[in-house]
Amino acid sequence: MTTRYLWRGAFTNGELAALHAEGFGAPAEPVDWRGRLERHSLGWVTARPVDGGPLTGFVNVAWDGGTHAFLLDTVVCSGARRGGVGARLVATAAEGARAAGCEWLHVDFEDHLRGFYLDACGFRPTAAGLLRL
Repeated sequence: MTTRYLWRGAFTNGELAALHAEGFGAPAEPVDWRGRLERHSLGWVTARPVDGGPLTGFVNVAWDGGTHAFLLDTVVCSGARRGGVGARLVATAAEGARAAGCEWLHVDFEDHLRGFYLDACGFRPTAAGLLRL
């Protein structure tokens, strides 16, 4: 399967909710994803088959309005995992953030994703903090 990766690619709220539900193990709740992303994000990347099939991957790129961008909600459907889709989503996100004038791309991740972000995507480890609110 050949996959197309698009910066600010089209999606429906329903298909993004379903992909998030599958990837993060949560119920597919009705969310106005399009409105949320348009208000708060620099961009996002969609992945889907070139034949226009279902959404197979997604990553959100938030930002501070200046030189820092942040990856959120990187997700790939179970049928497309371990084939490079996630790494290509992240690379496309980095290209989009760079083109928008960002100098830094940040990501937080759970320890089991360390190899993906550091090895497959080229991030370097940094010290960071997290406060649950």
